[in-house]
Amino acid sequence: MTRRHHDRIDLAAREYGGDGPPLVLLHGAGRTLADWSGVAPLLTGHHRVLAVDLRSHGLSPSGHWSFPAVIGDLEAVLDAYGMPGALPVGHSLGGMLAARYAREHPDTTPGAVNLDGFGWGRPDQYVGADPVQVTERLAQLRELAQAAAVRVLPAGGLADLLAEQRKTSDQLGIPYERLEASARRAVRERPDGRLELRPEREHALEMLAAIDALDVFALFRAVRQPLLLGRALRPVPPIPGMDWFGGLMAAYSRGLARDLAELAAGRSTVTVAGIDGTHAMLLENPRAVADAVLAFTTALEPHR
Repeated sequence: MTRRHHDRIDLAAREYGGDGPPLVLLHGAGRTLADWSGVAPLLTGHHRVLAVDLRSHGLSPSGHWSFPAVIGDLEAVLDAYGMPGALPVGHSLGGMLAARYAREHPDTTPGAVNLDGFGWGRPDQYVGADPVQVTERLAQLRELAQAAAVRVLPAGGLADLLAEQRKTSDQLGIPYERLEASARRAVRERPDGRLELRPEREHALEMLAAIDALDVFALFRAVRQPLLLGRALRPVPPIPGMDWFGGLMAAYSRGLARDLAELAAGRSTVTVAGIDGTHAMLLENPRAVADAVLAFTTALEPHR
C-alpha cells in the first residue's frame, strides 16, 4: 500500500546488506535501482547499502517532480530504514541529487558522491567550440530529450525493447542481464494493454526542467561536507545522424576537466576522480566505480 507523507511518497528500495556506515544509491534519469546491481555487492564489505527507485521511476509511485519533493522522499525512506545519516552516492541525475541532499543536511550527512552528474553545462565550458554554435546544439539536444520523454510500446512490445538492450549490450560490451533488469523494471502496463517506459511524460518534462535549472558548480561550492566528483574518462558513444555530437562532447570533456580541477584546487573538501568508463559506468565497469567510492569513504572514516 502506498502512503503519502504530505507530498512524500514511499520509494521502492532494495537493501543489499552490510553493517558498516550506510550508503544510499541513487540512479540516473529514466533509469532504475537495477543499474546498481553490479556495484552494490562490491560495497557491502564496508557499508550497509540501500538502493532506491526515485519517484516516477522503476517500481516507485508517480509524483510531480522537483528536487525538494525528491529530497523529501529520500528523507522518508532513510528514516524508514533507520539510516538517516546515510551518505548518498548518485549517478548522473542521482549524483546531482546526492550533492543537493548533502547541502540540505549538513549536520547528518557525512558527504556525497556524484558520478558524472554534470548535466549539459554552460556554453563557455565547451573548450575550443564556438559558443553560439554550442548554444544552438544544446537547444537541439534538449528538444530531442523532451521529444523522447515518453515512449509507449504496443502490447507485446517488451520483446522489441529487450532486443534494443541486446544491441546496446553488443555495442558497448555491457552484460545483457544488467540492461535487461533495468529495462523490465522501467516498464509499466497501461490500462489499454500498451506498455509505457517510465517516467511518464508529465513527470519526465518536470524532471528535465529541474535539471536544466540547476547550476551544478554553484551547488558543489555550496556543499560543506566532503564531496567526490567522478568523471567518465571514455567518450560518450556517437549518436547516429549527429556527426557533430562527438566533437561537442570532446569540447565539453575538456571544459569539465578544467573546471573540476579548478574547483578541487580551491576546496580541500572536493575530490575529483576519473572513472574508466563512459557515462554508463555503473553498467560497464562496476569495479572501477566501487573502488572510487570506497577510496573516498575510507578516507572519511577518521572524521566520522
